[in-house]
Amino acid sequence: MQSKKLSILMPVFNETKTIIAILEAVSAADICGLEKEIIVVDDGSSDGTRKILEELDPGKYAARIFFHDKNQGKGAALRTAQSKAEGDIVLIQDADLEYSPDEYPNLLRPILQGHADVVYGSRLSGGAVTRAFNFTHYVGNKFLTLLTNILYNCTITDMETCYKVFKSDVFKKVVIRSNRFDFEPEITAKVLKQGVRIYELPISYYGRDYSEGKKITWIDGFGAIWALLKYRFVD
Repeated sequence: MQSKKLSILMPVFNETKTIIAILEAVSAADICGLEKEIIVVDDGSSDGTRKILEELDPGKYAARIFFHDKNQGKGAALRTAQSKAEGDIVLIQDADLEYSPDEYPNLLRPILQGHADVVYGSRLSGGAVTRAFNFTHYVGNKFLTLLTNILYNCTITDMETCYKVFKSDVFKKVVIRSNRFDFEPEITAKVLKQGVRIYELPISYYGRDYSEGKKITWIDGFGAIWALLKYRFVD
């Protein structure tokens, strides 16, 4: 596959402590010689993140920055970013520091070498440094991944991972309807239903707890279950 551009989609909400650091890390990351565009969507931040982004020199980070007037959720931010992406490959990057852009070369190679259409970076397959999970999060992730495998006849190990990389034509076929964290099961369901080649590889994970700014809660698990069930049969 002769890809020339990578679109890195970054939804942002209330990340004053990490936004500059993650932009610098993404900007400096090795992307296997591809051209890079960073698409940042601030999803109605209220903690000063928007002001930081408004005052940035976008050219410094090869970034295009868009703003939502009010908070709608990660899925809504990615829907906006999807409409702006121009790359041959699309990678999703959270705006915290839980996931390291040092992983990019490993995530990209299966697509660049022609083996995969989609690559997931798994926090749960072993083989990479991972912060000890909150037990309830660990069990929740395991359950949702098991449900995914049962419903869609697959063997992935970490459906909820942020690091998902797609050939653009695969990603653009997905109509994103979810506004919140149920984007993760929605995109997984709709990609699996396309019958494309999905590969996984282990990634490092520097997870945060709630005191450090983590946002997803157990309530979002119910939305994820509903999304997995719903998109098995519709859309």
